[in-house]
Amino acid sequence: MTRNPKDAQTRPKKERRAPSYIAVEGPIGVGKTTLANKLAHSLGYSALLEPATENPFLDAYYREGRRHALPTQLFFLLHRARQVGEITTDDLLGPNIVADFLMEKDELFAKLTLTADEFELYHQISDKLQVNPPVPDLVIYLQANVDVLLTRIRHRGIRSELKIETGYLAALETAYTEFFHFYDKGPLLVVNANQIDFVNNEDHYNTLLARVFDMNGARQYFNPNPEFL
Repeated sequence: MTRNPKDAQTRPKKERRAPSYIAVEGPIGVGKTTLANKLAHSLGYSALLEPATENPFLDAYYREGRRHALPTQLFFLLHRARQVGEITTDDLLGPNIVADFLMEKDELFAKLTLTADEFELYHQISDKLQVNPPVPDLVIYLQANVDVLLTRIRHRGIRSELKIETGYLAALETAYTEFFHFYDKGPLLVVNANQIDFVNNEDHYNTLLARVFDMNGARQYFNPNPEFL
């Protein structure tokens, strides 16, 4: 049977569709909340944001350190558990959400900040909650080095964050790197966010947005040279 080459030209193209549930992750100051909000606006999705400004213990933790770590962590655990528990997965096309956190990040922070006894108590509470969050259709992991994170934290000027120590940021960045090295629950887009500006440069943002639509496979890397965007 001879195929008419015009058939391929006239056949309608399959419409591209963004993943229904996207989670943006990365260390403090990398820009995950800003990117999550922009993606939600572009896609017409709901934004699911973690309650950093609502945590009454966070300022004391950044200011005085470890003795405030447990209540800080438990507040985040309970709040995040409630948020992901409200995500509905009954819709045929999915929840249509962009979140600025993964539930798994809670244990990542707990390991970093809690003593052994506190971590055991945290785990007992976490197990009792029986949280079974849906797996995102795409996770975007924003990477940046510690100097970039410090610069961005100082630029946005949130008073409590200005007390964050370099050593803590370095340990957090390492913990994220190790976590996502082994992440295999779903598609992962690893983004080098050191030099690109999703906030003020629409070319940078639109290039990333195109990658979200074109995501194919279990893991991809987005490492653009901003000079050529």
